[in-house]
Amino acid sequence: MKIGPKYKICRRLNDKVFAKCQTTKFSISGSAQNKTFKKRGWRNASEYGSQLLEKQKARYTYGMNERQFAQYVKKHREQAGLFSALETRLDNVVFRLGWVTSRAAARQAVTHGHIVVNDRRLSIPSYQVKIGDRIKIMTTSRNLGLFRGLEERLKDYQTAAWLAVETVGEGAILATPLAGGTEMNLDFGAIIDFYSRV
Repeated sequence: MKIGPKYKICRRLNDKVFAKCQTTKFSISGSAQNKTFKKRGWRNASEYGSQLLEKQKARYTYGMNERQFAQYVKKHREQAGLFSALETRLDNVVFRLGWVTSRAAARQAVTHGHIVVNDRRLSIPSYQVKIGDRIKIMTTSRNLGLFRGLEERLKDYQTAAWLAVETVGEGAILATPLAGGTEMNLDFGAIIDFYSRV
């Protein structure tokens, strides 16, 4: 998915949806959200406008184009199911395990064939993992720049509760991701409501 200027998108969405925006150099004006709506002709953040904003935040957070994201919502019409489906994408799992610093880097790692699931090399970022799946970085890939210094990076990293880290570069799926544990800035109910009216 091609993404425009990340700082500009974060300011427009009034949220730090990209790793690049999660630094002290970047700040969001408290009135940014209202300015965005006014520019587009909404005097206040209407219900539709708020739902649209939530949808855009989620789409950029998970790095998906509109068509891909709409398909996920169409298939999963309740909050827990949608959240779980997005979280258990292989690229997101690689990110959640702390092996890379962004979902974009995770997508690159998967696409380039650096990730193995149940001893099978996969290159599909949208592959859905399930409970019991074992995931690891290809042994021959562990010295690449993408994963360099991984052991040091993981020392203070807090892994999501539904994942297990066995050794550096190896993990497993323990449970179904539950909404509220991560991505608390996203309102999945509003996202589903948005698609139910378009």
